[in-house]
Amino acid sequence: MARLLFDDLAAGKYSIGDRLPAERELSIEHKVSRPAVREALIALEVQGFVEVRVGAGAFVRRLPGKDDYPGFAVTAFELTEARLIFEGEAAALAAVHITNDELASLNDLVEAMVTENRQDDVTEDADRAFHLAIARATRNAAILFTIEQYWQLRSTSPACALLHDKARRAKVRPVIEEHRAIAEALAKRDPGAARLAMHDHLNAVMDHLLFTTESKAIEEAKRAVASTRARYSVARVTASSNR
Repeated sequence: MARLLFDDLAAGKYSIGDRLPAERELSIEHKVSRPAVREALIALEVQGFVEVRVGAGAFVRRLPGKDDYPGFAVTAFELTEARLIFEGEAAALAAVHITNDELASLNDLVEAMVTENRQDDVTEDADRAFHLAIARATRNAAILFTIEQYWQLRSTSPACALLHDKARRAKVRPVIEEHRAIAEALAKRDPGAARLAMHDHLNAVMDHLLFTTESKAIEEAKRAVASTRARYSVARVTASSNR
């Protein structure tokens, strides 16, 4: 999505000072989710192309020059959307091939998540191991490799790492009930139920990431209000002393 907006700026679709369409309009125009639009605007702001003003929208600060290029990595929302599509089918396939020993291992990993969630500094090692165990149960090396790469991107893509770190600091933790539901669907050897449980889980992850970005916007708005009040207080004190 960030690349699409970058191309729009480079093509002269907007001028410096223009207000970009609202998130909802951009999501409809480019057929992407609103979280994807929000991340794209953040990426453009980091590179100095737009300025996002809380409550007002995004405004063009500068246009790409000939030496500029869209240096964007995979975002957390893009990664989660890809996982939703791919890991849903992986879970369905795993339901056909998973063994009793592998099911027992999944249940142990869910309990390990319970323990990890009690810690102040969550490692998410059990969460990662849970998803890779399902990928391994597909008996397909290409699927396992792909899901391993997805998990690696969580820490190697700067945009992914930043947002997931914010989520952890906001006390967002792996949801035990969602992982138990996946394990139970796999135990029934029901591909459809396993696919649905994985989709439900990863849709919830998307919601958690959206909550994190919205919380950031709320905090920025609070800081802006506090700054305005401080300036007003100084001006009021100055005016009183000059009377």
